[in-house]
Amino acid sequence: MLVLASQSSRRREILTNAGIPFVTRRGSEVDETPRPGEAPETYVRRLAREKANSVECGVDEVILGADTTVVVDSLLLVKPADPTDAVRMLRALSGRDHKVMTGICLRSAGSSIEECAVTRVWFTRLTDAQIEEYASSGEPMDKAGAYGIQGLGSKFIPRIEGCYFNVVGLPVALVAQLLSTIRNI
Repeated sequence: MLVLASQSSRRREILTNAGIPFVTRRGSEVDETPRPGEAPETYVRRLAREKANSVECGVDEVILGADTTVVVDSLLLVKPADPTDAVRMLRALSGRDHKVMTGICLRSAGSSIEECAVTRVWFTRLTDAQIEEYASSGEPMDKAGAYGIQGLGSKFIPRIEGCYFNVVGLPVALVAQLLSTIRNI
């Protein structure tokens, strides 16, 4: 049985829509503060591993931990602290491309696998009014990079290169591939 070590409604929806059976289990809280000098890929892999390790693993279970961040100019854009922080992030993304990185860790009783998915995303140039309106919508508040490609933020994204579901929060094709691998180890 796959155990999702997350309460993310987006991750649950992605797994459900892909027909991957799972249960959710909350683990202990993981400190998501980036470490000094920590590279973005190292950061998301570490958090995915810590989330997977925060949940007990039964004999026939595979634990899935995941973490997503947005990277622009080597700067991590995690979930905004408040609407002002969301505005800052959206200004940094306006008219530019950036990377969305999701660390994945699958852990069974005898092994674990880690990977990182990267999707490149292009943002249109936003006016101050568009940024303020979007930030005040509330949508950016629980999302890395302060936007949701699957919601109101979709109108700002003319192009992506890579996995759409990675930008939403879970690269489901990669998860399915890794799940098949870990079950055969």
